[in-house]
Amino acid sequence: MKAMVWTKYGPPDVLQLQELDKPVPRDNEVLIRIHATTVETGDCELRRYEIHNWLYLPLRLYFGLIRPTRVKVLGQQLAGEVESVGKDVKLFKTGNQVFAPTEMRFGAYAEYICLPSTYAIAIKPTNMTYEEAATIPVGGLNALHFLRKGNIQPGTKILIYGTSGTIGTFAVQLAKHFGAEVSGVCSSSKIELVKSLGADKIVDYTKEDFTKDGEIYDVIFDTIGKSPFSGCVRSLKKNGRYLLANPTLLQQLRGLWVSMISSKKVIFSLASYHTEDLVFLKELIDAGKLKSVVDRCYPLEQTAEAHRYVEKGHKKGNVVITMQ
Repeated sequence: MKAMVWTKYGPPDVLQLQELDKPVPRDNEVLIRIHATTVETGDCELRRYEIHNWLYLPLRLYFGLIRPTRVKVLGQQLAGEVESVGKDVKLFKTGNQVFAPTEMRFGAYAEYICLPSTYAIAIKPTNMTYEEAATIPVGGLNALHFLRKGNIQPGTKILIYGTSGTIGTFAVQLAKHFGAEVSGVCSSSKIELVKSLGADKIVDYTKEDFTKDGEIYDVIFDTIGKSPFSGCVRSLKKNGRYLLANPTLLQQLRGLWVSMISSKKVIFSLASYHTEDLVFLKELIDAGKLKSVVDRCYPLEQTAEAHRYVEKGHKKGNVVITMQ
């Protein structure tokens, strides 16, 4: 099978198209023929290994100290078709159209992958293409995880920082679904997109500073780890919650201190992926209440170019890789 192999840590050119053996499913695994996957900012950070938090050393030990040896193919989510299943798999059968995160296996930059049937795998929404469905698992499940941590309720006043990215596009829609009043922070070029997702108010960070406009929020959700920490804490109500999806080590340490000395809580944690949550997202999609945002698509052979585009920081929603 064709796969984009991660040969070493470094620039996009370390991703090389190679022929690998087609995987064979174990007794509890599902073999999926991948139709589409995505390039996430996290993929780019891993590729060049710029990890700025407490996970730096554990992940380096996991992937390989000198070069990636344990994980040779990146890619965190996919949509595709079940080609075969192991003898112990009961929930899926050949021909099922599915979507799923790959978790710590990664491996979606390839034509095939084997995943344990216990992973968060669900039947693909019928009203989405493979390209659209491939964008759902990582962004959707992370957004759902943090909004639940924030205890979003009808009337909750939430500001979402980074509304046009993988997590942010779903966070806006899910927060609205839960009945929140949503303010979204983005750049001028992305205002119309964020409005289309349902945000009640848009803050253009190139023209105004939301931490100085006097607005106070129940929840602030930073989906990318770039919000001004002190300003966000000041902009929270008493008992407010500051959610950090991609915190630096310094933000985590400061967050622990703020949570100890005040009624405000800074929350950061790794999302756990569960099938029932992916099914929940699928049901919202089926009902027309949740949509994906695809910026552009690249063929597998141009994955390195897709990484270059993502690293420019201007993508809207998701960048998709298709298998041809």
